[in-house]
Amino acid sequence: MPLFTLKRIRHHWFSPQLWLRRLVLWGGAVCVGTVAILFAMGAEHANIYLHRLLAVSPYLPLAITPAGLALAVYVTQRVFPGSEGSGIPQVIATLQIPDEKLRGAVLSLKIAAGKIVLTLFGLLVGAAIGREGPTVQIGASILHAIGKFARFSRQEAERGLILAGGAAGVAAAFNTPLAGVVFAIEEMSRSFEERTSGTILTAVIIAGIASLAVLGDYAYFGSTSAVLPFDSAWIAVLVCGACGGLAGGIFSRMIIASARGLPWNLGLFKRSRPVLFAAACGLILAVLGLLSGSTTYGTGYHEARSVLEGSGHLPAFYGVLKLLATAVSYASGIPGGLFSPSLAVGAGFGVNISEIMPYAPAGAVVLLGMVGYFAGVVQAPITAFVIVIEMTDNHRLALPLMATALVAAATSRLICPWPVYKALSEGFLARTKGSAAPAKVQGS
Repeated sequence: MPLFTLKRIRHHWFSPQLWLRRLVLWGGAVCVGTVAILFAMGAEHANIYLHRLLAVSPYLPLAITPAGLALAVYVTQRVFPGSEGSGIPQVIATLQIPDEKLRGAVLSLKIAAGKIVLTLFGLLVGAAIGREGPTVQIGASILHAIGKFARFSRQEAERGLILAGGAAGVAAAFNTPLAGVVFAIEEMSRSFEERTSGTILTAVIIAGIASLAVLGDYAYFGSTSAVLPFDSAWIAVLVCGACGGLAGGIFSRMIIASARGLPWNLGLFKRSRPVLFAAACGLILAVLGLLSGSTTYGTGYHEARSVLEGSGHLPAFYGVLKLLATAVSYASGIPGGLFSPSLAVGAGFGVNISEIMPYAPAGAVVLLGMVGYFAGVVQAPITAFVIVIEMTDNHRLALPLMATALVAAATSRLICPWPVYKALSEGFLARTKGSAAPAKVQGS
């Protein structure tokens, strides 16, 4: 065996420094998985308490939601500046920020803590937000902090840790390990780098194991046996893909426009009176909740799952109302993500489409609606169908879901040429580069 090979083997397997780094990475991945689990449990409890309030009176959100969103924005700006928004654009932006202080300001443990507390509070008061996007920033922040502690000094190593933390966050949040890897490749880095692949896979596996150890082997939206016969029912693929892409593209444009500056005098109102603007958004959310029979609050997880299992019923305009509620929640300036609400919106549209296509199995059309709208929003078709397949434990719909995601992503690009997270991250990056003080970094 060549001497060079022996040296590489000795360095790879017997280097104390390399083993220290591996142990640090593994421990960090366990931390990400544990925090994601606790975050998920907290979100579930917030949903339970909100519905207890709704059981007292469906009109309570008219007071609770405006006051709650106003308080959340006030605390965000005064105590946790930079924690607002999804979290995914911020993580994508940090991959291109060379300045360590600026990167550390975005991926600080303080912001991660604020993301958890304020997202849970937002869910408690009725905001239509998700926890998965924030979990990506939380995971990236944890591994970034641990990497600094262990002196992962090279930039490519730090970049790998950020990617790994974000991917581990997705894997633990949805209990979908493959989706975590695909998300890191397709959405966060938009390319696959061999040097970081092992780090990403290791972090995802360990975070997934932590989730399995606590919560067990479960499917996020439960298991469904829905299938789509290879006949006229396949028309649903084109319909769900085109409609989901159209709606997702419109929603993406709304989110991007909100981040760049609201039209008319709304942008000035938001900048000059952010707390009052948030209260106004809360009032709109409460009205949307009343119109929807209190179904548009929160992540939308229970509504989507009940439809998939055939145990629930959604209002006819649930998809549209949930889309508007999600856009208003995001515009308010509170922390919160788009993943779960987008899947719920897609489920609502899937129900609508299934009613005009009775020859296609309703359960299959709902899944196609979910992947179609989600792919339309994020314009990451592989991530979209992998997430839905893993969350529902249904591989028999793999081909229809793939086709729907591709049609949706292509349609969405006709409406919104910029992938929403990429556009938000570029805007965030431009603002942070123009900021003189890292402490004033603001979220997207």
